[in-house]
Amino acid sequence: MSKPEISRRGMLRGMLTIGAAAGATFALAGCQQELVIVPSDDNAENIGAEVYIVDNDYSPNKVTIKKGQAVRWEWASKDRHDVVANDRSFVSELQYEGTYTHIFDEPGEYSYICSVHPEMRGLVVVE
Repeated sequence: MSKPEISRRGMLRGMLTIGAAAGATFALAGCQQELVIVPSDDNAENIGAEVYIVDNDYSPNKVTIKKGQAVRWEWASKDRHDVVANDRSFVSELQYEGTYTHIFDEPGEYSYICSVHPEMRGLVVVE
């Protein structure tokens, strides 16, 4: 059986398809909002809840606190994770270990994810 010949037109079409796919990928990546770190409230005294980051999970993934209290996240994972509020009101650094604390001054529901693992989801309910 002989080796199939690739025409110049076929090769050019293939290269253009790959280039278009790569361009679309880069364009979509550019649509993501750049994350601006919100400093941790390390001096917070009224911790209403603690959340542990273990493997690819926030535990617990839903906490309820009172207005003026803080949530402290503690890393206990071998992978890098962060805590990113959907509204960007709190954004931790991407890290392997340590803690991040945020004080919640307004009632409401605050959804958050890990920017690297968007399947990791959490919710802070402030009463």
